Amino acid sequence: MGEMGERGGSFVAVRRISQGIERSSGCHSTSAEVVTGSTAWIGRGLSCVCAQRNSSDGRLSFDLTPLQEDTLHRLQIRIETVYDSSRVEHQEALRALWYSAFPGEELRDLISEQWKEMGWQGKDPSTDFRGGGFISLENLLFFAKNFPKSFQDLLWKQEGDRAMWEYPFAVAGVNITFMLIQMLDLQAAKPRTMMGAVFLKLLAENERAFDLLYCITFKLMDHLWLTMHASYMDFNTVMKSTRRQIERELLLEEIMRLEDMPSYNLLTRR
Repeated sequence: MGEMGERGGSFVAVRRISQGIERSSGCHSTSAEVVTGSTAWIGRGLSCVCAQRNSSDGRLSFDLTPLQEDTLHRLQIRIETVYDSSRVEHQEALRALWYSAFPGEELRDLISEQWKEMGWQGKDPSTDFRGGGFISLENLLFFAKNFPKSFQDLLWKQEGDRAMWEYPFAVAGVNITFMLIQMLDLQAAKPRTMMGAVFLKLLAENERAFDLLYCITFKLMDHLWLTMHASYMDFNTVMKSTRRQIERELLLEEIMRLEDMPSYNLLTRR
């Protein structure tokens, strides 16, 4: 397996055995084979794509209002929260993710080989989303509950002419969480870029803006993956293209809410 990202870590690939997924059979391992390797946290290798400030853009302010400070603080608490297997609410969130992905299929245990069906590297998904924190699990769960059609399409790779070696759905999701946190500089006390200032205005108006942006970004990444006829060796390139596109759209003057972003239209709820 080739090297992925600028840190040189290899990325897990899912090999396409067949284009059709027989969900009714209840045996998902026949349609995709997970090849193990070490996770590449692709977000760490992304270069900063700088944008020029438009003087006519009245949305921007690098000084936070009390509401923006409050919403940023709550989001930062989420970002800093690690998955804790001893916390019942964390266990329930993980269990809810399973049943959102595979309704009707019993999860035998929170640590189970079954998790590989979703694109985790091993039987304990927390070892994969540890790098992205509990919020990376929350992002996936938000996606599954709010855009179930798009979530299932990406999970099962149902759209387009796919590569023989596909990206693993769940681990790719964690990479997207990490990339967005870095892109928006969300661990800083206040915005240091136009991108951060624009996003915090959107966040103050919709507290689930980060989760919604995650869904938009994931769907856009898959769209670009298909457009670029990518395979697993191209994952980092696709992520960079995805980041650039999200940045361009956030900086459009007509974007007053995330639903105004052109890429939002790629999402399907039902």
